[in-house]
Amino acid sequence: MTDVAIQKRPLVRDLSFYALKQEIEEFLYEEAELLDQRRYDDWLAMLADDLVYFMPMRRNVKLGEHGQRENTREGRDISWFDEDKWTLAKRCEQIATGQHWAEEPLSRVCHMVSNVQLLSATPSAATPREVTVRSRFLVYQNRVETETYIFVGKRTDTLRKTGEQWQLTRREIILDQNVLLAKNLTVFF
Repeated sequence: MTDVAIQKRPLVRDLSFYALKQEIEEFLYEEAELLDQRRYDDWLAMLADDLVYFMPMRRNVKLGEHGQRENTREGRDISWFDEDKWTLAKRCEQIATGQHWAEEPLSRVCHMVSNVQLLSATPSAATPREVTVRSRFLVYQNRVETETYIFVGKRTDTLRKTGEQWQLTRREIILDQNVLLAKNLTVFF
């Protein structure tokens, strides 16, 4: 959903809005904790089977060209991630083997999530079946003895309620850097 479409339907800031916002924040914080604890099977259970997990590459472009050219396009250009639940599960399985060259020994990782903004709720904040939320993140990774990487950026997530549980159906990750300084990209965002 584009920012323009989201702005056309502002959410009323009532009790149901704040209750839903807190519920979504708790979902995001629990997800961060599962990733930090390397509980990948539990994390994968939070992902919908039809998940889209996308992180474009960023380019330095002239003023006025940011909207069209700053980020690579999903499904059309090269990206850092253009994945689904199956590929994420395979990445988790590979790390769990203990024979993943970039994750042996395992990295120490800390996810921080902040600035959570509830952008839309369908059909409403009182009876949500699907929500779109924007947040900021900081992911700290320490590998072996001396390698330290910090990833900072924004995420736009779509979550769908399945029964009584929320599941992540779409995540677009925007790193606030155009050159990746890390030697590998094994962390999950």
